[in-house]
Amino acid sequence: MTPQAILFDFDGTIADTLEVIVRITNRLADEFGYPPTTPEQLVYLKNISSRQILQNAQVSIFQLPLLLRRVRQEMKQEIPQVQPIAGMPLILKQLQQESHLQLGIVTSNQENNVRLFLETHQLSHIFSFIRSGRTLFGKHKLLKKVLKQENLAPENVFYVGDETRDIEAARKTQIASVAVTWGFNSQQILQTYHPDFLISHPQELLEIVQNW
Repeated sequence: MTPQAILFDFDGTIADTLEVIVRITNRLADEFGYPPTTPEQLVYLKNISSRQILQNAQVSIFQLPLLLRRVRQEMKQEIPQVQPIAGMPLILKQLQQESHLQLGIVTSNQENNVRLFLETHQLSHIFSFIRSGRTLFGKHKLLKKVLKQENLAPENVFYVGDETRDIEAARKTQIASVAVTWGFNSQQILQTYHPDFLISHPQELLEIVQNW
């Protein structure tokens, strides 16, 4: 099989947004009635699944969509200061120039935020498309829509993400999952979800493509 496309999550996979997200959610804590996240709690959260985080969240299920929308909106002010994951720009450029693969972003962040980040770091030309969805656990539906729109065969597509929900979304879409350890979830919890590939450096993306 020849790979056709690599689809990327954005937050924690391409962009190092963890510190920004924690800062924004802590700033909104009083307004939404939940306690701020301490460094100790953050370590705990990185070692449990996305679904467990949602179950433990002290936010009303009715307020959650509004909170997520506010976080995305406030991130627009922070995006110009957000840096790419170390080593990722170079690897993305190599993939785009050498592999002839179609590269796309599928994210729950706002498309405007992603585009602003890419423009800031001169990465806009690398990606053929950006698709954004607003639900935390509906990414598989978005991935299926992308496959149909771009005429991509599932067996020839990778999805690269940093959370357990990214692995779940890829599995539901029947595409190969590449879990990265440099984002939100820890290597330990990612391993328990059995991704097709588990990598700790962007360079390993090239090796996956070359050996596919």
